Amino acid sequence: MPKLKALYVCQQCGAQSIKWAGRCPGCSLWNTLVEEIVEPASPTSTRAIDAEAPTRLADVSLEDAVRVLTGLGEFDRVLGGGIVPGSVTLVGGEPGIGKSTLLLSVAGGLASSGHPVLYVSGEESLRQTKLRATRLGLSASDVQLLAQTQLEPIIETVKQLKPQVVIIDSIQVIETEALHSAPGSVGQVRACAYELVRLMKESRSALFLVGHVTKDGFLAGPKVLEHLVDTVLYFEGEATSGFRLLRSTKNRFGATYELGVFHMTAEGLVEVSNPSELFLSDRTDAVPGCMVTVTLEGSRPLLVEVQTLTSPCGMGLPRRRTTGVDFNRLSMLLAVLERRVGLHLLAQQDVFASSLGGVRLLEPAADLAIAISIASSLKERPASRQDLAVGEVGLTGEIRPVTNISQRIHEAKRVGFQRCFVAAQRGGIHAVDGIEVVPVRDVREAVQQALGT
Repeated sequence: MPKLKALYVCQQCGAQSIKWAGRCPGCSLWNTLVEEIVEPASPTSTRAIDAEAPTRLADVSLEDAVRVLTGLGEFDRVLGGGIVPGSVTLVGGEPGIGKSTLLLSVAGGLASSGHPVLYVSGEESLRQTKLRATRLGLSASDVQLLAQTQLEPIIETVKQLKPQVVIIDSIQVIETEALHSAPGSVGQVRACAYELVRLMKESRSALFLVGHVTKDGFLAGPKVLEHLVDTVLYFEGEATSGFRLLRSTKNRFGATYELGVFHMTAEGLVEVSNPSELFLSDRTDAVPGCMVTVTLEGSRPLLVEVQTLTSPCGMGLPRRRTTGVDFNRLSMLLAVLERRVGLHLLAQQDVFASSLGGVRLLEPAADLAIAISIASSLKERPASRQDLAVGEVGLTGEIRPVTNISQRIHEAKRVGFQRCFVAAQRGGIHAVDGIEVVPVRDVREAVQQALGT
């Protein structure tokens, strides 16, 4: 029997080392190297290989690239218009967030449309899957179920049934007999994913892989897992909120960073086709510290309310806490408001900032709304509930234009807002009927007009 070799592989970046180290030489993270047993390489075949003739780009046909609709409009939107035959999609999220519920709903919608679906459950028994399907109203669905963790029987079942869509829940529990390492290790995840992807490309079936995330919020396993697939989706949401957000971070068949919104109920996930109105439906009378902005999630404009609270700090260092707002952007805005507007915030005020609905405000277009809400809370002067602000704040206090401003303004008008603060541009801003567009040059001017000071 050939001698097996030990190799240490990073669980995050897939870097390899012949000896253990506390810090990965590839990604510089600590305690990510795990031992893997490497199988001896098989003898290389010496038979002649016939070269395949290349095909002209103009001769490649797209007639068979017809997308399959799942019945969930928000899910199809994030995928770019439906499932592409032969595509591989990785769905990640925290435990208990609803990944299995989402994909079981997708499987039920596909089966009801006459598309054969195979749902492989590696973490739950058939009875547990049946109980979830009953809660979702899919107890009489034609979805084919398979409770299996071995890769070889799964491949044989796929070859026999020839389903149009295969769902693996989850890839971390699938193991192959070719390796002796434990399920979920880097070698097992990489080998099983590679074999499944190759099978799907040959059979033209679509594959969905459920992946766990680490404590840092990244997909568990090496980065090569994300490189193998065509689409990477993250299913996320606050534990205390009923909203669930499906976000694409990679998509070879559509736009990246698209966003789908769902609402978790006792009967399962419900699509939210108009999230802007839903996120703003609980707004009360005007209170200090609130301002609305329009953020772009992929191609979708989304209205989100920003709330901030300032409070005099008793002693020691002032506290800064954020939820859904980038901490570094908040620190920068506080410095700009102190130096350019004259608000005493850095050493005298605790500042708390939050975005409602579980939406993360990552783009700089939310800077102006955050700055106005901070000034509103400090001065105890509320802004109008019919106002919103869109713009990036620079270090000198100037307001910079953002992309797709017309699309954002039209979304604000559709929801019912009456005034929008935007960056002043050369040549002016095109007026939009039904909403007043107010150009501002710097933060001081924006605060004065929004708060009437």
